[in-house]
Amino acid sequence: MTRKFTTQILHADRSASIEHFAVHKPVHTTIAYGYPDADHLARVFKGEESGFVYSRQSNPTTAALETKITTMEDGLATACFSTGMAAIGSTFLALLKAGDHIVSSAYLFGNTNSLMGTIDTLGCQVSLVDATDVTQIEAALQEKTRLVFVETIANPRTQIADLAKIGELCREWGVLYVVDNTLTSPYLFQPKAVGASLVINSLTKYICGHGNALGGAVTDTGLYDWSRYPNIYDTYKKFEACYWGITQIRKKGLRDFGSTLTAESAHKIAIGAETLALRMDRACDNATALANFFSSHPAISKVYYPGLPAHPQHALSKTLFKRHGAIISIELTKGHDCFAFLNQLKLVILSSHLGDNRTLAIPVAHTIYWEMGATRRAEMGIDDSLIRLSIGIEDQQDLLDDFSQALTSAGSE
Repeated sequence: MTRKFTTQILHADRSASIEHFAVHKPVHTTIAYGYPDADHLARVFKGEESGFVYSRQSNPTTAALETKITTMEDGLATACFSTGMAAIGSTFLALLKAGDHIVSSAYLFGNTNSLMGTIDTLGCQVSLVDATDVTQIEAALQEKTRLVFVETIANPRTQIADLAKIGELCREWGVLYVVDNTLTSPYLFQPKAVGASLVINSLTKYICGHGNALGGAVTDTGLYDWSRYPNIYDTYKKFEACYWGITQIRKKGLRDFGSTLTAESAHKIAIGAETLALRMDRACDNATALANFFSSHPAISKVYYPGLPAHPQHALSKTLFKRHGAIISIELTKGHDCFAFLNQLKLVILSSHLGDNRTLAIPVAHTIYWEMGATRRAEMGIDDSLIRLSIGIEDQQDLLDDFSQALTSAGSE
């Protein structure tokens, strides 16, 4: 029997035996594991037998969460990390060498943009291009290109990469296709459907949803032929080829850099994941209503939301995703100060987070994108008045009332 998304996640822990018949996988706080004999311990260390050797790289509670994420993404295997950025950075550091080349979307989350700059200084050339146009990706590919990196929905302007066509291109070139699925979540979209090799999720965001735990994950979809990848260490070629990539990410990324997800955080994320579909549907309903409200409000000059017919990738969003997501960005008309507007909000929280149950707002250029500088912000189309909204699950009318009064109050100042 094939079970639906939420049913699978709710009952994922019980697919294997759980200590004392608990419904949830317990929190294992131990860092070390004792074995009855040295031979058994050695076999686990060598990967000849399953087990846990040290909690920097594996823990029973985290392993249960990894199984859930793998199920969500219809993947082969998952490695969890302390944060989403740790997942991205560890993947790059595990799979790239000096002289390699990356093609990346130019429309990136601020910290990912910063990481690309760091990777470039370490001897891996990075080409930033408009990923909404597959021809720009193709033009940037080189003989030394090892991977293409894109986000499903860009933060904060909500551009949507031409995901399916990029997948076809990567398959033709034999290049790793890495897709950050954070803003859509596995409920709205599974990147495996467009040929993604690896899927990144910041578990901190929608999958956890409650703003109470940091985490990240890398999922191998099983589509990439790792026997073609030139940077796999001989040490990891003793396993089946399909596991070479995720094993190297776990060993050279997670183990060597120690970006470990704690058991306590893994447990919170696993519990949060159970209601992902319910929360996303509610948040998307609220986002659609608010985007329509903003579109007709005289105090707002621009609204960026894929669910609006005027969005440049609206048709693509309808084709790819179950819903259009819960991130909206707006620009106020001249004469309306974004700080004055934000300070008038009573219900909405001013915060740098996103993907929370609560609706959050932030002036983008002055905060999370400040460090990249005015030139790079201009290249990304980030205006000084741009406000990013992460829409939560509050009662819809309460959100509409709060934004309405804030816009009115700010305009009268």
